[in-house]
Amino acid sequence: MTKGKATVTLDSRYVLSDVDSRIYGSFIEHLGRAVYGGIYEPGHPTANEQGFRQDVADMVRELQVPIVRYPGGNFVSGYNWEDGVGPVENRPVRLDLAWRSTESNRVGTNEFVAWARLVGADVMMAVNLGTRGIDAARNLVEYCNHPSGSYWSDLRVSHGYRNPHDIKVWCLGNEMDGPWQIGHKTADEYGRLAAETAKAMKWVDPDIELVACGSSNRHMATFPEWERIVLDHTYEHVEYISMHTYYGNRDGDTPNFLAQSLDMDEFIKTVVAACDYIKAKKRSKKTMYLSFDEWNVWFHSNEADKQIPPWTVAPPLLEDIYTMEDALLVGAMLITLLKHADRVKMACLAQLVNVIAPIMTENGGPAWKQTIYYPYLHASVYGRGTVLQTLVDSPKYDSKDFTDVPYVDAVAVWNQDGGDVTLFAVNRNLTESIPLECRLGSFAGYRVVEHLVLRHDDLKAKNTSDNPNNVVPTAVNRTSLDGDTLHANLQPASWNVIRLASQPTAG
Repeated sequence: MTKGKATVTLDSRYVLSDVDSRIYGSFIEHLGRAVYGGIYEPGHPTANEQGFRQDVADMVRELQVPIVRYPGGNFVSGYNWEDGVGPVENRPVRLDLAWRSTESNRVGTNEFVAWARLVGADVMMAVNLGTRGIDAARNLVEYCNHPSGSYWSDLRVSHGYRNPHDIKVWCLGNEMDGPWQIGHKTADEYGRLAAETAKAMKWVDPDIELVACGSSNRHMATFPEWERIVLDHTYEHVEYISMHTYYGNRDGDTPNFLAQSLDMDEFIKTVVAACDYIKAKKRSKKTMYLSFDEWNVWFHSNEADKQIPPWTVAPPLLEDIYTMEDALLVGAMLITLLKHADRVKMACLAQLVNVIAPIMTENGGPAWKQTIYYPYLHASVYGRGTVLQTLVDSPKYDSKDFTDVPYVDAVAVWNQDGGDVTLFAVNRNLTESIPLECRLGSFAGYRVVEHLVLRHDDLKAKNTSDNPNNVVPTAVNRTSLDGDTLHANLQPASWNVIRLASQPTAG
């Protein structure tokens, strides 16, 4: 039984950090139906003249995705970027060894940049440090970012793109610590290559920001020694080190599953410690930031993927259909990212469409929003501003892998320009509501704008093309203010967004 209530304390004098909007980024890889049948489907009833699905683009714009990582992922470690530029009819068809698929290269760098502009996002471009290296990487920067007057920039102009793409964030490979990776390297091998590649890329464009590969997850045998060695090589040449993690509920232990954001929290703390160790070792004044550029729930599609024949074009790989409980963990992970906004400056929910994604499509048919779409939407839209030092006191529980798991996890974001405060909260208790008292301090006098709740009586409930609104947020009107204290009821197994404003809202 849960005993007591949860309390949250806020004060405008105690802030953690401004939120870098890129913390709400996402990811499109040449994998499964993320590109073909996802963002791009010529002949679809909603497709524009470039072949991009407008129903999908509308959903992406609603999310206000600020940056999208491309083109991988494992795919990039075997990718020749030159295959994806120039006249489409001249592009080669290649075997993608990472996902045992056939890649048509009908969408490449220029098309993806055009799509990103269509949806209002910047591009986080990854370079191949698996089968390729310094030369291909510097040439791609020149192709994308140099105005004109050189071989690669003039080639871009000849392809119909007079203005440079001006891509400012670049990933130095992908998951190079993983034995599954094409061109897998030791930390020293990768660190040396990444440092030299970084130097050459910045000689082409000194204004770019670079992301070195960190560990593929916290449970790699080489973690965190990988970070120490890689940063020893790259610290003065890059701005970020990457992190990746996925969680699943394979054994049906929901309380333990919902506690896995605590693992994410420890992962971040350990990587921060590794970064700061190298900073001290090098007597550097520079602070290394984190790019958590792959994170999500991923386990539902594992068995189905084994049945898909190899070498097909855009096979339905990694098509997890998400449940209500998945949305709860995604919400808790978003809270965790915000709690570390002082060091996590970019993050990418992996991925955006069809492949472990908040948006699903049918080829030739509709697009719909999965359960995880909604916490992502709420955080992106309402979580811009300054993260407050949010003090949370909650009843706790123990699970198989975790001790002292708070039933209620929460974080608040203050938009100083608009004067509003948004509290994001998850109730992990599966059967009981928990009363919440939020002590507003200097925010006394604010008014409740709305309290949005995402929950369902069935934790395995999901949205489908036939029932796309099975799990959707609803507004509750029982949240109130009593002087400087907000009173709310957090329903069992719920994601909550409580919005406060300093001024009455019109209407």
